[in-house]
Amino acid sequence: MRIRLVNPNTTASMTAAVQQCAEKVAGPQTIVEAVTATMGPASIESHYDEALAVPGLLAEIARGEAEGVDGYVVACFGDPGLYAARELACGPVVGIAEAAMRTASHLGRGFSVVTTLGRSVGQTWDLADRYGMRRFCRGVHPTGIPVLGLEDPAVRSEIAAACRAAAAADDSDAIVLGCAGMADFCAYLTAECGMPVVDGVVAATLAVQSLVTMGLRKSGRGEFARPPAKEYTGLLSDYALTEPGVEGDRR
Repeated sequence: MRIRLVNPNTTASMTAAVQQCAEKVAGPQTIVEAVTATMGPASIESHYDEALAVPGLLAEIARGEAEGVDGYVVACFGDPGLYAARELACGPVVGIAEAAMRTASHLGRGFSVVTTLGRSVGQTWDLADRYGMRRFCRGVHPTGIPVLGLEDPAVRSEIAAACRAAAAADDSDAIVLGCAGMADFCAYLTAECGMPVVDGVVAATLAVQSLVTMGLRKSGRGEFARPPAKEYTGLLSDYALTEPGVEGDRR
């Protein structure tokens, strides 16, 4: 089984970190391949960043389809381009925000999200609404630490303090880490906080692995069927699909 984690930003060190986290939990027959988008922002911290990260993400999904990859993880907490990626892929595509929230909902009555910048709070609530997780999400708490600032191990204690404060403020039962850059802090934070701390990279990797093991593929019917072929122009000309997408397509 081949699972490809796609880092939609262009920071290779973050890609290496998420690969290590995924490899620790993947089964012995699972090959984890983390790749970095070849175009896009160095980090994703705004709607603008997210929009411009999607073409690079989709290029990696298309490449994976040509190479026979079985399933994919979108390794950014905003789950950028998730639905478009599902249209392109035959196998399952799971975003780390959706995986983390769903996992946390199994662990107690409610969870808190600890994230990076304050401007991502509204987007996180939007994701909770999209995934039907609003009734479990008790709060979203920014640390004020930018995404690339998470590469400094010294911020771990600051994030731990934010997790404890969030749990106390929200009376929550679990913490969801709101950035792929926090993935390798998970074990430390769990020990420091004394409560479940959910990393979406691990949760999404195991979700994809389970779906592939069950022999489940993305539905080829309806909304997530392969998009119809049409002309794209300018910088997007390479993204035109040459194979027609039809209702009921099982590819």
